[in-house]
Amino acid sequence: MSSEDYFAYKGILFPTQGINEETLSYVENDFQVRDDDIFNVVYPKSGTNWMSEILGLIRNDGDPSLVRNVPVFERSPWIETDQGLETALKNPPPRQISSHLPIQLFPKSFLCSKAKVIYTVRNPRDVLVSHYYFSKMLKVWKEFGTLEELLQEFLSGNVPSGSWFDHVKGWLQMKDRDNVFVMTYEELQQDLRGSVKRICHFLGKELNDPQIDSVVENASFQKMKDNKMSNLTMIEEAYMDHKKGKFMRKGISGDWKNHLTVAQSELFDRVYQENMQGVNMTFPWD
Repeated sequence: MSSEDYFAYKGILFPTQGINEETLSYVENDFQVRDDDIFNVVYPKSGTNWMSEILGLIRNDGDPSLVRNVPVFERSPWIETDQGLETALKNPPPRQISSHLPIQLFPKSFLCSKAKVIYTVRNPRDVLVSHYYFSKMLKVWKEFGTLEELLQEFLSGNVPSGSWFDHVKGWLQMKDRDNVFVMTYEELQQDLRGSVKRICHFLGKELNDPQIDSVVENASFQKMKDNKMSNLTMIEEAYMDHKKGKFMRKGISGDWKNHLTVAQSELFDRVYQENMQGVNMTFPWD
């Protein structure tokens, strides 16, 4: 895999396999968002599948049969991929849809809809480490020999879905809208039950205590790791080399401390401070 295998659409990099300009243009300009759509929007490697699982369980009143029997890419398709768009267009309402798109490439029809977006943010240092390991497995992403190589590209935004900083700042501009809810990966980890209740409240979905217990239990790292519908082991070898690692690797926060050198950490902090000036939100890692 080389960076030639990425293409730029309006300045944002995408893998050439499974995504094309026509699909991206259709999603941005022609895709009709429905008022009962629920979007799971996440910068890559920030908890997309975890939130998909939580939402699937909430929608099903805590009953795990949906998440155990339907692959995640069918029940919550990635709208910017060719196959995901096809699935989203034929899934019956209410649709659950995942996306890594920055706000400027997101379906324009969202802006005049009542559809709900849950945007999950994760400490970018952990995103970097997760990206590094995932790129060894995912054949459509460029693989990096060292974390140092990826660090430079990541901080410059030369990675799929573009700059983490731009992605997060773009979506945070929407956070005061009634139909946008911002959640952090770290909050999900620190208090999954409380987070599930807040998500239910945002969705206008009231679950009783046993139903919430079931959501929490079935969205745990171990349960998802053992669920072949959620752990991506069903993704074919053409896209993913399952011998090179597991998609559900650690599921923890702060793993970056085991990987970044002091110099790398200081560089990251400097670039982070420069880019996040004036952002009106405090994160668990600040």
